[in-house]
Amino acid sequence: MTAAATAPSLEAGAGTVGPDPLAEKDTAHLLRLAGHGDEAALRAIVDRFDGLVWSVVRGFRLGDAQAADAVQTTWLRLVENLGTIRTPERLPGWLRTTAQRASIDAIRTTRRETQLDPDGTDLGAPENRAANRHDNEPEASAVRKERVAMVRRAVQELSERHQELLGLLVASPPMSYEEIGARLSMPVGSIGPTRARLLARLRTALEAADIHGLSA
Repeated sequence: MTAAATAPSLEAGAGTVGPDPLAEKDTAHLLRLAGHGDEAALRAIVDRFDGLVWSVVRGFRLGDAQAADAVQTTWLRLVENLGTIRTPERLPGWLRTTAQRASIDAIRTTRRETQLDPDGTDLGAPENRAANRHDNEPEASAVRKERVAMVRRAVQELSERHQELLGLLVASPPMSYEEIGARLSMPVGSIGPTRARLLARLRTALEAADIHGLSA
């Protein structure tokens, strides 16, 4: 059973009809079954500990979409590590730690997004922080201008819809995922993954441009 195949069924209460015969089973038994691909057992684990995971995530005061992403990430990490959990009684602590890490990652991602200027330049990147400190130096200024131009060219190669999405993600004041989803008629849950793909695509384009420039 893969994480991707399991992800859609991790929503609390999905597909639950009547009493769950696994609800009374101990955690060790459920982990063994889930480790062998039993989705009903995984569902029982999620039902049992979903409140714990949500309580940890809510403590980080994330937005609704980011909180949901952190919870989903926590359960996906469990699916990926089912075969490595040898001490079932420690599962609550494992979930708590994993949820904390997922929440911290969500916060870091949000902070990183706010450091992107409208053309997609990562102002928090070490090379750009250094460029900002030396803007008065002709060589550093020329490098930064060229990099900004490269970013703009890479952004212009995206579809208009994706360009609009990136613009909304770096809007000031910041917009919530819910507001962006409403503006673009886009499912909130798809905004984060789409953003990640677009930024990865831009990074690849920039790396290719840098290599081309060095070899020219």
